Amino acid sequence: MKDNIIEDPSVSREVLEMITVANEYCLFFERAESYQRDEIMDYFRKIAPLLYLKGALLPETIVTDSNMAERFVTEEQWEAIFKALREKFGDTDLYYTHDNNFDSVQASLADNMSDIYQDLKDFIMLYQKNTVPARQNAVALLRDLYRWRWGPALLSALSTVHNIVFRDNIDPGLFPDDIPPWE
Repeated sequence: MKDNIIEDPSVSREVLEMITVANEYCLFFERAESYQRDEIMDYFRKIAPLLYLKGALLPETIVTDSNMAERFVTEEQWEAIFKALREKFGDTDLYYTHDNNFDSVQASLADNMSDIYQDLKDFIMLYQKNTVPARQNAVALLRDLYRWRWGPALLSALSTVHNIVFRDNIDPGLFPDDIPPWE
């Protein structure tokens, strides 16, 4: 409590900063079809570390009414962004990563970036309802999704984007059989 005002973590500086960065991400990816592949990759490699940091700083938020939890992004909206990204990325879209059992699994940049968009856009839309329970649910849900969905997807995609953007600067002799991992 500060000056007899009860602090609400859902309106903390960390949450407001997350809203700003999440909104920038969403606005950019809603216009993905108007960008070139290299512009999208360059943007992602710059905003992804900031998103990850802001996600890590989200406060623990107690939800007083879980009935206010909602999702807003439709399958059609997600699909439109996914298709635009998949088309832009072409043969660089698919890559291999490891799951929790350290098995190799195929992943997609378009899928990861679209999933991140969905979680961030749902957060923004719920938060904008501007009631205490809606804000609490928005922050708590985004924080949970950060831990098990969009945080890992962001890191996986960022690593792949980094390798694609800087592939000409990486010594191929570092890889077995002189084959870089993105090919």
